[in-house]
Amino acid sequence: MFPAPINRRQMVARSAVGFGSLAMASLCADPVSATESGAVNPLAPKPPHLPPRAKRMIFLFMSGGPSQVDTFDHKPLLTRDDGKPLPFAKPRVQFNSTANLLKSPWEFKQYGESGLWVSDLFPHLAKRVDDLCMIHSIHGTNPAHGGAVMKVHTGTDNFVRPSIGSWVSYGLGTENANLPAFVTICPTLAFGGINNWSSAFLPAVYQGTAFGNASIASDKAKVRYINNSRLPRDVQRIQLERLSRQNREHQAQAGAEASLDARISSFELAFRMQSAIPQVEDLSGESEATQKLYGMDNPTTANFGRMCLMARRFVESGVRFIQVTHNDHLVQWDQHSDLKNGHEKNAREVDLPIAGLLYDLKMRGLLEDTLIWWGGEFGRTPTAESANGRDHNQEGFTMWLAGGGVKGGFRYGSTDDYGYYAAENKVHIHDLHATMLHLMGLDHERLTYRYAGRDFRLTDVEGHVVSELFA
Repeated sequence: MFPAPINRRQMVARSAVGFGSLAMASLCADPVSATESGAVNPLAPKPPHLPPRAKRMIFLFMSGGPSQVDTFDHKPLLTRDDGKPLPFAKPRVQFNSTANLLKSPWEFKQYGESGLWVSDLFPHLAKRVDDLCMIHSIHGTNPAHGGAVMKVHTGTDNFVRPSIGSWVSYGLGTENANLPAFVTICPTLAFGGINNWSSAFLPAVYQGTAFGNASIASDKAKVRYINNSRLPRDVQRIQLERLSRQNREHQAQAGAEASLDARISSFELAFRMQSAIPQVEDLSGESEATQKLYGMDNPTTANFGRMCLMARRFVESGVRFIQVTHNDHLVQWDQHSDLKNGHEKNAREVDLPIAGLLYDLKMRGLLEDTLIWWGGEFGRTPTAESANGRDHNQEGFTMWLAGGGVKGGFRYGSTDDYGYYAAENKVHIHDLHATMLHLMGLDHERLTYRYAGRDFRLTDVEGHVVSELFA
């Protein structure tokens, strides 16, 4: 008599001990691949599609939209024609109405061996200009903060989609099993809020872990509930093991469930983070010279300086994607009026810390495989709003990259003579995303996830890699 046939689920259940032994043999060779309960870690390092130029990434997000014609995009004709009408048509869709041309209140000079132009707003960053790869022809699709912020972070301005940090985490995993793959330091809660660091339909383990938010000073920014004051670690471990066992038994009966897998992984990661996070947050071991390099001895620069120093410490700890947001209210760089005072205040807060971060990473040998990305959700108009301000401008603006396999002291693309429209070698947000993923070793067309019946990707159905930026 032949034994009764069994289905796949019964076979796996009866063979659980044997399969577990096989899995354990593999996991013992790679401790990052396993959680403490022995389950496969979804954040384990994954092989890239391409030879990577960068291993990790820091996004320095200037919330509100810095003005390209007042920072890095030198326009002599804007100075010459100050007060005159713009000699060509403005975009059909504008956020607000603007008047005549408004020259920059700041002088531009050329710096470094490369001779790149930088305004007086960034005297410290100007000294690092030979490390910067400036892209002067970025353009987007949305003139409103909400849509533009979402576009920069997720590749779409009207749907909830995974953020770029989540895509990178999904594609590459992490180098430290005790920390998240993706952290965001003091993010803004406005204009999409958590959607800007959300994993959306990707498994929840790839969501960004927030350290505080924009309304909290960086020295008070912590991961919420990181400490358990009621239970010692060994008791928590017992609880977690029992909970994991119950969840696995449920899965054996009911079948695999992605949301439950993600929850199990998040519980285990949270447990391990209790000991790892305080070590990264503790800056007491940093020398006085290092803290001064980031501006932590000055009340003006201390807040953002601490965030940049934390970013460097996360880089050293194996975190894959770190976002640092400059924003102390809803729209930090959004000077519709009083451009001079507003942009000067903002630049004073970030100039020295960013220059310090670039220098520190370079001296530690980390800049060459760490990609730095600086920019806001859009730029600003060369025409005046409220006599002394500038309106939103998604038609043409500047972002820069540094380290991570890009050319230093290099400029790419340009806007028109007055800085309104991207004109030469235009780079759409999708192109920028595709290029940065390529630098990380990810093919943007292959980095997909099937959801709701089709394959999604960060760049949707667009995006071209700008290989001219590569060193």
